[in-house]
Amino acid sequence: MIGNKNNFKKVAMIAAIGAATTFASMSAFSATHPKTGEELAADQSYTYRLPDGIPSLDPQLVEGVESSIIVRDLFEGLLNQDDLGNNIPGVATSFDLSADKKTYTFHLRKSIWSNGDPVTAHDFVYSWRRAVDPKTASPYSWYMEMMSLKNGAAITKDGMDSKELGVKAIDDYTFEVTLDAPLPYFPSMVTHTTTFPSHQATVEKFGKDWTRPKNIVGNGAYILTNWTLKEKNVRERNTKYWDNANTILNKVTALVINDENQALIRFKAGDLDKTEIPAGQYPAMNKSNPGEAFSFPRLCNYYYTFNLSESGPEAFKDVRVRKALSYALDRNVIVKNVLKGGQFPAYTFTPAATAGFEVPEVAYATWTQKERDAKAVALLAEAGFSKSNPLKFDMIYNTDEAHKKIATVISQMWKQKLGVNAVLANQEWKTFLETRKKQDFELARGAWCGDYNEASTFLDLVTTQAGYNHGKWVNTEVDELMNAAKTSATPNVNYTRVEQIMADEMPVIPIYHYTGIYMIRDTLKGWPIKNVQQTIYSRTFYKTAK
Repeated sequence: MIGNKNNFKKVAMIAAIGAATTFASMSAFSATHPKTGEELAADQSYTYRLPDGIPSLDPQLVEGVESSIIVRDLFEGLLNQDDLGNNIPGVATSFDLSADKKTYTFHLRKSIWSNGDPVTAHDFVYSWRRAVDPKTASPYSWYMEMMSLKNGAAITKDGMDSKELGVKAIDDYTFEVTLDAPLPYFPSMVTHTTTFPSHQATVEKFGKDWTRPKNIVGNGAYILTNWTLKEKNVRERNTKYWDNANTILNKVTALVINDENQALIRFKAGDLDKTEIPAGQYPAMNKSNPGEAFSFPRLCNYYYTFNLSESGPEAFKDVRVRKALSYALDRNVIVKNVLKGGQFPAYTFTPAATAGFEVPEVAYATWTQKERDAKAVALLAEAGFSKSNPLKFDMIYNTDEAHKKIATVISQMWKQKLGVNAVLANQEWKTFLETRKKQDFELARGAWCGDYNEASTFLDLVTTQAGYNHGKWVNTEVDELMNAAKTSATPNVNYTRVEQIMADEMPVIPIYHYTGIYMIRDTLKGWPIKNVQQTIYSRTFYKTAK
């Protein structure tokens, strides 16, 4: 191995050095922030809205943005991100890369679990093997395969023993990872929660209940003290965390509030420090609370996916139907008249905010809406449907007022322009995920926030093997292009072609690309607004005195 050191910025490498003040031992009334000099509030607690219950907090089973935020508080992986999205040390202080760029050697700091056990390379070996083992049924096993881990595909697909995965503990504090092929963005992939360590003894002792508050053992900045599925999730300071001296917040509470309008009322009443701004209300909130209303680009897309599996409706097998439904949507109306939060109309799957991505020109994006509507009517007629012989199908979304508004507007556009009868149904989050996984739907809402900042985090989703290809679209050229992109010096050529194929085949309907639209209390500091991934760590937040 050569000494090709990682790309951490030097300033990030001194995370725990020099901040000798331990906030827990200070008088909160006299404390000031060691870097900014701001006076800190006496109450260092943070409360925010959780849209729905969290079904799992197991790093190898967790899925969804909100779940991952909680897991990042309770556990820590090899690398973290700073407020700009750059990789910085986590459990690993540095890593080396071999000359053939296929072997990463992570050097771990001496840190401990919340029960006092040392966090070692063996914990990562156990957890990564667990993630790919079919017995675990991780919804992100496919992600581990996408990391190009040696034997990853053979384990997840062909039944090879998980012990053959390309991971090894050289010693207690040296973790070696071997890839099948070089992958330039591999380090960014290990900031994902699926790669976080799980405490083996606790998992084996308590099984599926190992993450309950009375059982859980974590290595993050917080420990779980209360978790009631439909009510709340509470995390409190883990004094055994290696960087506890630089953690300011003592307590983080997530309250389950399904109604975003009710959540906004509670924010105004002072019950919440952060909540989403309801669809259409950003302009008003920005006017009334200019220092607390925020809108900024996010690395996320919003779409609807067709069920193209054998269980899906026959009509959706016809590409003319899929294109007609996509063309008839006036995305500008959705983002400007319904959402009003600076979202971007989407004609490609991958957002423009993605690092290094060159948004390709797809034909229908260049047409006027009048031209798209005319083409939609013609295509649907060619497929045998009209207002006198309407296309009918069910469309589902997870419970949320904004999703309901969008689905309603979409169905009305289809009804008015094409005579389509789309029957709407909402489902709570856990049920919604299961419904999609089982292909027990016809048309379903989808959204994806990048697991790392590179176009493949989106386009890998439509490959045949992707666990989140819930519509079961299959295109061998796309599979080949995405596989080749992993080692290509010019991957954007492949990404452009994939987006063009998607525009031609329309397996999903891109609707818009996200912005983060939040109310954030003016006394809550440290929110990473410039990180388009919105990789949140509560330990970086603090509250100032009023």
